[in-house]
Amino acid sequence: MTYTRTQATIASAATVLAIGLLTGGCGSGGGGGGGGEERALTAPSPPSATGTGPYPTPPVPRTDAPALPEPTEPTEPTSTDAPRGSAPRPQDVDQTDADAVGEGTLTALWTYDTTTDSGPHDAQLRAAEAGWLTAAYADQVRAHRPKSVPGAQWLEWAGHRARTTVAVQKTEDAAKPPDTGTEAWRQWTVTATPKGRERWTGEPVVASVYVHLTRTTTDKPWRVAEVTVR
Repeated sequence: MTYTRTQATIASAATVLAIGLLTGGCGSGGGGGGGGEERALTAPSPPSATGTGPYPTPPVPRTDAPALPEPTEPTEPTSTDAPRGSAPRPQDVDQTDADAVGEGTLTALWTYDTTTDSGPHDAQLRAAEAGWLTAAYADQVRAHRPKSVPGAQWLEWAGHRARTTVAVQKTEDAAKPPDTGTEAWRQWTVTATPKGRERWTGEPVVASVYVHLTRTTTDKPWRVAEVTVR
């Protein structure tokens, strides 16, 4: 297909949310700007699109395209002692529904528990181990090593022993290519709200997120091959 941007540049896309809101932010209203912390990742450059979103130009069908990797079977996370918060698992949704798989993946990626997680990357590892991602994307997430520790925003959340509750709302535009039997694109707005002890609720974190889903054949479950945060 004509979409050529490498997935290596987004090996840990959920961490992009942290660059302005969890790293170096100040106070519950801290939107993040400066901070003395290095950004774990930079947002990837969007490919050529037919509208406002970072969607590719709809590809010309090919007969010589290599087969996509088989989805990994769901397993329990190994990155932490146990799943945290209320993160869903692939077997909790209709895996033949691209919407359900995309929404479940984003919910898992943004479900944090500061009482046990060392940072946002733990949620990404759980999503990879649970089986939400393609094998190649999961390997990239596992191989990624954050270059800096979570900043002031995360520390504030941790001071309140906060967990996040996640709301996902579809916000697609006319640029979205039509689905094929093995490829789909989705756009959502993700809102993660930290809630801690003593009825503390922090300022929600909001991100516009684009998801690329693939599967090997039409009778296989969808898996997330790429996440881009804008």
